[in-house]
Amino acid sequence: MSEEKKDRKVVIELQDVKRDFKVGDETVHALRGVSFKIYEGEFVTIMGTSGSGKSTLLNQLGCLDTPTSGEYILDGVPVRRMKRSERAVLRNRKIGFVFQNYNLLPKTTAVENVELPLMYNTKYSAKQRRAAAIKALEAVGLGNRLDHKSNQMSGGQMQRVAIARALVNEPAVLLADEATGNLDTRTSFEMLVLFQRLHREGHTIIFVTHNPDIAQYSSRNIMLRDGKIREDVENTNIRDAAAALAELPAPQDD
Repeated sequence: MSEEKKDRKVVIELQDVKRDFKVGDETVHALRGVSFKIYEGEFVTIMGTSGSGKSTLLNQLGCLDTPTSGEYILDGVPVRRMKRSERAVLRNRKIGFVFQNYNLLPKTTAVENVELPLMYNTKYSAKQRRAAAIKALEAVGLGNRLDHKSNQMSGGQMQRVAIARALVNEPAVLLADEATGNLDTRTSFEMLVLFQRLHREGHTIIFVTHNPDIAQYSSRNIMLRDGKIREDVENTNIRDAAAALAELPAPQDD
């Protein structure tokens, strides 16, 4: 552990997490004793090919599932023995999700989509929800798209709305699932520029992906294979996504 991390808060801790599934008469060992800590302010990529356990681990981290054995501690709260309803509340308070397919409500505006996670948080009034949603959209560069609906936005703009929605509840961690998977190269780099800025601002980010190129832009890389961690390394040479974006060919007009 680096000296810098010793003074930082542990946001996520997995202790020998195993997850088994019954498939007919067989038991599939999707996770085979996964242990790691993620510290506040880290930008971590979790990578692995199909069958590596990456999706199962994502479900654990997102409080969508619980371990067969071992322990998952999210921002100081042990998760495994929680009821589903308790996990739902914890998930809403502590995790901001960014999905590959955006998961926006199609007939609602950008600001209404971003307000959605706050609907379940009783400390926000309607006025406070809207103000928080506008602030989050402005933070991702969409202050001029507040009343636009999904069919009036590009893929990159929709993903920015999704990131704003993930940020609005001030979560302990942003959990991105293949967040650039549906985007073209230029727009993917625009999203990486945004994620790097959020990282610099102190946000804790976990970016789950099958694309090894993403790892060049994060501060730490975890590689899964056959349900186990095969590599967990600090990235000492983080590439600048803005510089990489600037090197791409200029977009062509239609």
